[in-house]
Amino acid sequence: MNTPRSVYIVAALVNLVGGDIYFHNPRGSNNRLDEPSRDRNNANRLFDSQNNDRGGYNVGSLYYYGTSVLQVEWTNQHSCHDQNNHCELILQYMCGAWVRDGATTATIPDNRMQCQNYNCNMDRRFGMHEDYNHYLMCKTRERNKGLFTADQNLNNRNTAKHTRQNPGGTRRGYECPEERDYYPHWHPSPWIDVAVMTNDVSKCQYYQAESQNVKSRWACVLPTQTIEQYAKRGLVLPNSKEECEAFRWPANSQDGTRAEWREFPAHGVPAPDCRETEFTRDNHLGNGIGGNPNVYNWTVPDIDQDNCVLRIRYNISTNDYDGWNTNASENANPRQLRDGSKVSLAEKYGFQSDSDAQARGYIFKNNPQVQLFGDADFTLRLAINTAQYGRTFQDRSHTFAIRKRPASAQGTIHNLNVRGKRGNIVQVYPAVEYDFVPNTMEVSQGDMVHIQWTGSNTNPRNNDGQGLAGTDRSNIVLLKAQQYPEGSGWNFGPGGKYGHYGVNYPMHLNNVTYLGLSRDDMETLAFLDPGQFRGEMSELDDAGTYFDLGLRSVTSPAGMYHYMCTRNNNFSNRDQKGRIIVYTHPVAHAAIGALGGKVALSDGSLEVVVEPGAFEGLKKLSLQQWTTSQGEARMREYNREMTVGEDYASNFFMVSPEEALTAGEKGFTAKMKVNTDDDVSVYRSTSTSFATWTQVKDVSINDGVATFQAQHGGVYVARTDETNVGLIVGITIACIVVVAVIVGAVVYFRRHPTKWQAVRTTCRNAERSLHSKV
Repeated sequence: MNTPRSVYIVAALVNLVGGDIYFHNPRGSNNRLDEPSRDRNNANRLFDSQNNDRGGYNVGSLYYYGTSVLQVEWTNQHSCHDQNNHCELILQYMCGAWVRDGATTATIPDNRMQCQNYNCNMDRRFGMHEDYNHYLMCKTRERNKGLFTADQNLNNRNTAKHTRQNPGGTRRGYECPEERDYYPHWHPSPWIDVAVMTNDVSKCQYYQAESQNVKSRWACVLPTQTIEQYAKRGLVLPNSKEECEAFRWPANSQDGTRAEWREFPAHGVPAPDCRETEFTRDNHLGNGIGGNPNVYNWTVPDIDQDNCVLRIRYNISTNDYDGWNTNASENANPRQLRDGSKVSLAEKYGFQSDSDAQARGYIFKNNPQVQLFGDADFTLRLAINTAQYGRTFQDRSHTFAIRKRPASAQGTIHNLNVRGKRGNIVQVYPAVEYDFVPNTMEVSQGDMVHIQWTGSNTNPRNNDGQGLAGTDRSNIVLLKAQQYPEGSGWNFGPGGKYGHYGVNYPMHLNNVTYLGLSRDDMETLAFLDPGQFRGEMSELDDAGTYFDLGLRSVTSPAGMYHYMCTRNNNFSNRDQKGRIIVYTHPVAHAAIGALGGKVALSDGSLEVVVEPGAFEGLKKLSLQQWTTSQGEARMREYNREMTVGEDYASNFFMVSPEEALTAGEKGFTAKMKVNTDDDVSVYRSTSTSFATWTQVKDVSINDGVATFQAQHGGVYVARTDETNVGLIVGITIACIVVVAVIVGAVVYFRRHPTKWQAVRTTCRNAERSLHSKV
């Protein structure tokens, strides 16, 4: 029940150095509400982002269905998964009746006398995420004095609102600075963990075990009225069980109010997903590898909540000191802060002793001046701020709602949204220009798509864009008509033409469909009906800021559907375009790293299981299933045909990427449905040529499932073993030859008896040579 100081120290060192982070889907606020200026009005409105004032979107409230897949997108300023920097990205969400965006950019008061009806939690003028009691407990709870604070001045600052990153105790909304700066936090938090993405997956077991999703928290509590009454008179609640149970207030009073060491239950949901971060480069607030955005596909919880918010925290550090094994014993002497902390830099930078390092200025403190050359009388000043060697950045979405999954919904529910804001890249930075999210969506027939977005009427009025100044709107119209190779109905290989991103005229909609939507739905997507009655809709000016088509089932033929927004396809906000790929067969995706995991098709026909250690880094796996006719159609495009086995014992299964996926000799396990257990072999080829089929070794087949180990992606198919006609023919020919030889030999030796005697002697010698013993 009592959390020891040693755990405090380890948890603290996940707090890590400087960068900025911004949500783009769902839209992040960066503390912005709906200001028409490029800078936000109040950086302290809801939370401490540490980001610059230009970030954030003006509104963004949407709703999502439970179990739907929401592509979360962000940009981070400094690198992740790179040798230059250690990085963690933590996704969390919170729901509650009090969660709101608010109607004013002012910070909510922490004095209930300044709120309507003396109830700040319900004063809807102010935006609020964490509630009043969360901050009240924070500002009256003893700070964790086991944490490393370097040379930051926290002397006589004893509560959890003071941290190395926030030594002055500045308040932002009702956020608790200590909870914000350190993960996993050791006291109660309203945030539910979604995912931890880290450079060091060896810490994942720790993060998951310590998450409040699965582990309760404890805290020392007094009645709220008592805390409010004495908060300004020196009340500081202990943060350990023993001190709490001995605590009375007023202090040293035998009849004072007794504190209670109370348990706060776990959130009762699974531990967070934990995996590697994706690579991003230093000082680049943009897309990741391949020009694609950094994403996490969140399966929205199946709950019914009107008010929720999503949070991302970005913790980074250099390796100038060992963060996981540095604690308060290395802090600077409170009376000698200018001398710097006690962290030793000698060994890391090649000095014989700490005194040698310190003599040359190698001291862990703010702005040290170092002497690089021992015989040279000059120094260089380093731009170092020890508050930022352990620094956390964050962004939070505008509020959104979650609806229970409808009982009638079939397949996977995909969210299709719009990111970005009006203006060119210079005007909107660090936000982004318009795009659809996901830009490329892969669905199967029978899945459902929820098309929904929001715009704004309060963008800066001189920002570039079409339509009424200050407004942004979006719509969807189909681009060049989809086409299909004859007979395949799904192919995306050579010879298949499926529209194009580059064209700028929409396809006329006579006898053309988009996802199988009705004519009414397609008109609604194009004109945002209902807009203003008889309004001006050529540039969508009289449409509302919010659009929701609702859930729609995908019933269209397979193919690749390109679409665009007509309003935002000009030469400032060019190419607001997207595509949806529709398959007739099941598809599945998963990001799996060194900790292992599994991905399976929805019909259970293929499952890939990756054991821990099989992958050296994060791999984004994709599974597809093709019918035998589809697989053969694909092969015909390359002038290939099946050359192994006698008949099909399974469908074709595609595992991508098709490269070598595993480390060294390790493999992943594939479990593939087959239609017979007798005389079946599994073969692998590549979808880029189908030039060769290689037989998979050591396949076990039980109850209609072929299980085998593999190291590569590619196309897999099971075939029944053909009757070996070649072997039978060979044996027959050999028998004829043997008979002919025997008949000829009998005739020869009858005519030459002395030769037969020589052969008998030779054979006896050969027989003796074959004995195991002589």
